[in-house]
Amino acid sequence: MITAKGLVGVGLLIFAVLAGPLGAGAAETNLNPAVSLELDLATVLRLAGAQNLDVQIATEKLAEARANHEAALLQFFPWLAPGVAYRRHDGRIQDVGGTIFDANKQVYTAGGALTAQVELGEAFFKARAAKQLVAAAESGRESQRQESLHTAAAGYFDLLKAQAAVGVAREAVRIAVDYADQVRRAVGAGIAFKGDALRAQVQAERNQLVLRQAEEQQVAAAARLAQTLHLDATRTWSGREGELVPLELTNTNAALAELVGQALAQRPELQQGAAFVRAARSGRDGATYGPWVPAVGAQVFWGGLGGGKDGSARGFAATEDYQLGLTWRIGPGGLFDRSRIAAGEARLAGARLNTEKIHDDVVRQVVETLNRMRSLADQVGTARRALATAEESLKLARERKEFAVGVVLENIQAEQELTRARQDYLAAIGEFNKAQFALQRATGGIGVETGGGK
Repeated sequence: MITAKGLVGVGLLIFAVLAGPLGAGAAETNLNPAVSLELDLATVLRLAGAQNLDVQIATEKLAEARANHEAALLQFFPWLAPGVAYRRHDGRIQDVGGTIFDANKQVYTAGGALTAQVELGEAFFKARAAKQLVAAAESGRESQRQESLHTAAAGYFDLLKAQAAVGVAREAVRIAVDYADQVRRAVGAGIAFKGDALRAQVQAERNQLVLRQAEEQQVAAAARLAQTLHLDATRTWSGREGELVPLELTNTNAALAELVGQALAQRPELQQGAAFVRAARSGRDGATYGPWVPAVGAQVFWGGLGGGKDGSARGFAATEDYQLGLTWRIGPGGLFDRSRIAAGEARLAGARLNTEKIHDDVVRQVVETLNRMRSLADQVGTARRALATAEESLKLARERKEFAVGVVLENIQAEQELTRARQDYLAAIGEFNKAQFALQRATGGIGVETGGGK
């Protein structure tokens, strides 16, 4: 069995140093869709981290969260409002003493106002929550990246299994057709029954049917992998021959408690859940304590003022105004708004419960994937022994030269058993490798310990 320092050095370890674009990769080597374009494990993992659309969507969500955090911080800063204004009054007006009289006047101003209206408590807690949402988005992107690596690896081994199944089916057709020809010649020589030839021919045709089904499955597996990697699914994609061998990314004898501890420390979903809890706590604190901090309003105006009675325009001269105020809001959205506080408490409780749910799900995934990996390791060994037995059985059956009814059936059955044994062995290897990556995903280590970390 190849260890992580063996084939994984060709596959997963290369992912750490091949973080660049595909370059002269498979997607650009040939424009003829009928020509098979080869992928290997290293390229698949690299493309999954770079081109997968779900990863790109998660990256854009992170950019949005960072922009929202920046917008929350900008609430603490004043804004500048330059402008000009003209005002004209004709007719009656009332002075400050209450006297009403006729007046015709005009006024015009030009200048800039530096204005700040900051609800300090609200802005402070919103900025804290926005910072935690950025951390949650970063963990969310890492979670999606790891999931994409896992999905791509599983899709690649599905493609390798499908290719191997085509090879097994094609060999089964060759064996069955060859044997059917032998029986047909024996019938012509009068040493075998025609019914035996028909049985052999039926088996050959059944194998042709299995081959066509296997070819269909190969095309479907290639299309699914191309979708995961955001490649052209109309091209003909294939996996590299020789990579369908048992990997060992994790020791099958690894302690469950150790793997669970690793998962709880590394899984980005748990880190994302913790960030959501902190953001919800900041939201709850903002509703509870934020309204006690006064809102600060300040305005400074620098400019010029001009105008006069009737249509006259007196000289334009400098003018300045300053204003500063502290206010508290009482009622909805402010002090004593119990509904807002209750909503914040509910969101915090929900975030905590969701994190606990993720915790339980992570533990279950580790238990399931470790058990599946160990089971498949045993199945690979069993399938290997079964394959050797089936090969020996067919060899012995072919060494018999008679064409009696029982012997013909024995040959056909030996062929069927060999085909099934080959398919079982290759399927067990593919599923075992997929289980290896599934366990890496469950423990949060896929693409991390190999240098492709966060």
